[in-house]
Amino acid sequence: MPDDLKPARDMDRLLEIMAALRTPGTGCPWDLRQNFASIAPYTIEEAYEVADAIERGDMADLADELGDLLLQVVFHARMAEEQGAFAFGDVVHAITSKMIRRHPHVFGHEKGHSDEASVQRNWQVIKAEEHAAREKAGKAPRPSWLDRVPTALPGLTRAVKLQSRASEVGFDWHDVRAVLDKIREETDEIEQALAIGAPRDEVAAEIGDLLFSVGNLARHLDVDPEAATRMTNAKFVARFSHIERTLAAEGRKLDEADLDEMEALWRQAKGLEAG
Repeated sequence: MPDDLKPARDMDRLLEIMAALRTPGTGCPWDLRQNFASIAPYTIEEAYEVADAIERGDMADLADELGDLLLQVVFHARMAEEQGAFAFGDVVHAITSKMIRRHPHVFGHEKGHSDEASVQRNWQVIKAEEHAAREKAGKAPRPSWLDRVPTALPGLTRAVKLQSRASEVGFDWHDVRAVLDKIREETDEIEQALAIGAPRDEVAAEIGDLLFSVGNLARHLDVDPEAATRMTNAKFVARFSHIERTLAAEGRKLDEADLDEMEALWRQAKGLEAG
């Protein structure tokens, strides 16, 4: 393998590889065809794969997935550099500046021990000051308090962030039991919609209200709803796979078993988990 193609541990080599991939005439046709919008879904996907490796406790896979995620940052930075907007160094400068600025208890005049609650309060104050400075510098002000929550986030994640943002100005439930009452109210409304044969879009809206309320419950209990859902998904896959394996051991397919039999095997799988 030529020296210029060997892998390395430093960022310069990764930047060189991306530059080569994006060089017209000699680069990769697929990489050259991409733009910010076409790459964005891959960026989101790679972040999820990092989370998946963490949940599985697979450190080797985590190193690999973090590399894939880092490549996404380099890809976006390279495209921006080609347009004269910014380069990778500007990305690094922006985040290092932000981290230093938002941690005065570590890097600034407030050095010394700070409790976590104080750190969180200071973080929010500094973020607010940053946004005010951006608007003063001529950046278009956001018309709504909630506009700082990105619209591209997964639904439940965005719901929780919207709720958290609203809570900063006091718009929030103060008792988790009130959230549970809201969930019961939303399930009743779904039942009523079904009873009267409401149109599909109305039922969908009621289900959305229920999911939003469940996200609110998760937030109040300091539970990440996306992580909780992934955990339940994994549990479902494990139990369903038990049904599949058990039937296969008997020389049967899934569609050859009735619901009662599959339900019995499902309970069996639950029992094995408890054991």
